[in-house]
Amino acid sequence: MKRPEALFRLDGRVAVVTGASSGMGVTFAQALAAAGARVVVAARRAERLDAVVREIEAQGGAARAVSCDVAREEDVERLVAESHAAFGPVDVLVNNAGFTTVVAAEEQGLDDWRAHLDVNLTGSFLCAQRFGRAMLAAGRGTIVNVASVLGFVASGQIRQAGYAASKGGVVNLTRELAAQWARRGVRVNALAPGWFPTEMTADMFADERSLAWMRSRTPLGRGGELEELVGPLLFLASDASSFVTGHVLTVDGGWTIV
Repeated sequence: MKRPEALFRLDGRVAVVTGASSGMGVTFAQALAAAGARVVVAARRAERLDAVVREIEAQGGAARAVSCDVAREEDVERLVAESHAAFGPVDVLVNNAGFTTVVAAEEQGLDDWRAHLDVNLTGSFLCAQRFGRAMLAAGRGTIVNVASVLGFVASGQIRQAGYAASKGGVVNLTRELAAQWARRGVRVNALAPGWFPTEMTADMFADERSLAWMRSRTPLGRGGELEELVGPLLFLASDASSFVTGHVLTVDGGWTIV
């Protein structure tokens, strides 16, 4: 039997993280590198990716940056090709790219609605499909989609119909891909974070009324720290979860239980 700590190691494996230019994506990339993986970081903001690569390399890790818009099929194809060229076959994909706008449903423009589906849902499908093809051919691989608590429950007060719908899609996309690919060696799971300090939530964490609302509705009484996503991510990305697929792990301080 492996030593417990060895179950979470990713030595010799290759990981890709989308949306890796800020927030959760940076944390995910750094965690995977620290666990031994060679990491490809992808996002639209190339200059920020370069900084992430430098940080990983400064800690003794190996990383490459690929500028990519996950909503564009040709970009995803290039991401697959450049990832393979840099480090070889990809073992772990973290579908983290996403965005949101806060707007009342009755006022949300159709272009904005479609953009949420294109990036948050279709982008996750495209990356899973294109990286998944090689994983299926190899008979092994792990995909971790980043959903949200708003894929399970509504927020109401923070009006994000497009975001909530897209993340609900990510939740069931995770289950469907897991069911289709389980017997072919590819596991698909998801993280569903609650409230964490990122670019998307900066205004909320800077506003005392918003913080009070968040704390009052969270059983643990606070928002999360980005480091608190590391353990859940490594669990799903590593052999520690070898008998887990189709699972959506909420990391939300209890938000979805009340």
